[in-house]
Amino acid sequence: MKTLYINNYNYVRGGAESVFLAEADLMERNGNIVQIFSRKHPNNLPSKYDPFFPKEMATDSIKPTIAAIRSLLQIFYSLDAKNHLAKMLPEISVDVAHAHNIYGRLTTSVLDLLNKNNVPIVMTLHDYKIICPNYKLMHHGHICEDCKGNTYYMAPWNRCHKNSFFASSIYALETYFNYFFNKYRKNIRYFISPSIFLQKKLIDFGWSKQQIEYIPNFIEPIEFKPNFTPGNYFLYLGRLSSEKGLLTLIESFKKLTSDKASLKLVGGGPLRHQLETAAKSTPQIQFAGYLSGKALKNVIRDALAIIVPSEWYENAPISILEAFAFGKPVIGSRIGGIPEMIDEGVNGYLFEPGSGGDLREKIELILSLSDKQISEMGQAARQKVEREYSSDLHYERLMDLYNRVLKES
Repeated sequence: MKTLYINNYNYVRGGAESVFLAEADLMERNGNIVQIFSRKHPNNLPSKYDPFFPKEMATDSIKPTIAAIRSLLQIFYSLDAKNHLAKMLPEISVDVAHAHNIYGRLTTSVLDLLNKNNVPIVMTLHDYKIICPNYKLMHHGHICEDCKGNTYYMAPWNRCHKNSFFASSIYALETYFNYFFNKYRKNIRYFISPSIFLQKKLIDFGWSKQQIEYIPNFIEPIEFKPNFTPGNYFLYLGRLSSEKGLLTLIESFKKLTSDKASLKLVGGGPLRHQLETAAKSTPQIQFAGYLSGKALKNVIRDALAIIVPSEWYENAPISILEAFAFGKPVIGSRIGGIPEMIDEGVNGYLFEPGSGGDLREKIELILSLSDKQISEMGQAARQKVEREYSSDLHYERLMDLYNRVLKES
């Protein structure tokens, strides 16, 4: 199979890129040809296709300046990306194109070009961008579905992107552009949803069930040596941002009746200073900063349990799969795709998002268990990863979809 993998970045920037790169590697290891198209970036992994990549593009700071207005075309519809891909296509052979995150940088221009060249496209959805201008279905700390029914003008009304009317207007216009010109519906053969929740949410927003294929994320269990012996600390790993429910986590931990357990938070983000201030009087709460590689694996492997306290519609967190692979139970909020992954009382516990009292009860419940009981939950977690989220199963599902697309084409 000759595939073209498309993503804004060709390095691990977040969960979407982790899936993108792992999937490309999985395809290559199974004897397929994988060709990459991305934008140039100093952190990109080496690629022989780099000469075809369009230049780096900065959109993180959108302000009402002349330069920003001039760049709007690139955010809505990048002719630069389209032209670079047009130069690449004659040099390669493609059976199926697989897009991941292309919003705001590569844009739907590349989809138009591929469709014009009769290349069938599938696209993995890592968030809610095709139905929500700010991608999170959340603003100012609250779940929001105000744009349901294609009312994207609610984005600037709510100032849902960085609390900026201008920035929110830009993203609303981008979403209207792709909606009016049908850029996703007409170009994408199938959307891949890593969670049933996301699939149902898209259907609820008016998308066809027949166009959305559920294929969960995966990891390589063989790369994770489990440790079923309980550690002495709870662990959060991920971005330190408001939607992750970390203030709720810290307040819950501060009110524990037991002072035997500690909490480690791994990661960086805009909320770190506020979180450190909130935890100032609690020495059991530690901030480990950004970790990767062996250091990250060790901190997960030696934990008691992992906590995922998100307060937004999480899609399918890789952190839960990694925790399970290391044989660790997970306490997760009952929101988004998280409940699909955690089996209550078997490999973890669920709590109501934003409820400090409920989270505290679940933490204390873990603390009340014997080492044997916690070990058994960890073993159940590991078994679930091997049974439902393995690379072999993911590859089988992916190839079934690719072959179906080719047959339908």
